[in-house]
Amino acid sequence: MTHRSPIRRAGGSPPTLAAALQAAERGWHIFPLRAGTKRPALHGESRCPRTGACVGGHVKWEDRATTDHERIVRAWEQAPFNIGLATGPSGLVVVDLDVPKDGADGPTGAEVFAALCERAGQPLPVTFRVGTASGGEHLYFAAPDGIRLGNSAGLLGQLVDTRAWGGYVVAPGSVTPGGVYTALNDAPVLPLPSWLLGALTARQKPSRPRVAVLAAPAVSGSRAARAALERECRNVQAAPAKQANNTLNRSAFLVGRFVAWGDLDRLVVEEAFQGAGEARGLTAAECRATIRSALDSSIRKARPREAA
Repeated sequence: MTHRSPIRRAGGSPPTLAAALQAAERGWHIFPLRAGTKRPALHGESRCPRTGACVGGHVKWEDRATTDHERIVRAWEQAPFNIGLATGPSGLVVVDLDVPKDGADGPTGAEVFAALCERAGQPLPVTFRVGTASGGEHLYFAAPDGIRLGNSAGLLGQLVDTRAWGGYVVAPGSVTPGGVYTALNDAPVLPLPSWLLGALTARQKPSRPRVAVLAAPAVSGSRAARAALERECRNVQAAPAKQANNTLNRSAFLVGRFVAWGDLDRLVVEEAFQGAGEARGLTAAECRATIRSALDSSIRKARPREAA
């Protein structure tokens, strides 16, 4: 990258300016976000004055994102902007691992992604990683040559999104009411793993035919426990698409007490719910993470049988 002479910073420059310049030094194209928010601080097309950079037509944030230090200093000395990082022009694919909203039960995006890595037989990638204000994580990868990836939402699993061309993330150093975006691991940015690229570029497969959930394998345990497992597996398959993961989490939690009491074998329960969840259209990794989280929580919180 071409080295520029140091820029003289005016007294009282906002603290996010240093972080913005650091991002630009990495070759990442940035643009201002409104102070304390995740919203671009640039005008929209409907309010475009058709002057300056937009004299030939409206220029959107992705095209206005820059690594030019002079432009960055001029912008950030106007206000304590947060930092938007345009992933496409920066040559990045960022995996966004979110957390359940408002304290809802269920696995985090990080847990779903870990299960996805496990299923692929791959270790968790050690790459540049940012902690978000909400408690989630951003994993940074170098985009593959010759392939223009777009954004995805939930394609890899619940609470696992990606940002590439047409997307942006909030860069480290930015501050929102929820907290600060902080680099958790300043490791080099890894190339996007081939197995992850394959998962993002694979054509959508035809949805699986809905099949009746088979009765759980015969195991030692009370009749009530077996009936509960079969009933909750049917509930998972009958759940509305947008509620499938929440239903799987709730149903597995309800059955977990029978595992805690010794009425059902955990492996049998996991296999039954895995089949029900996948038949409903959830990914294998998503099912596995949700089931494990729900059963762990249920077993930990289960009251003695006589008190239930």
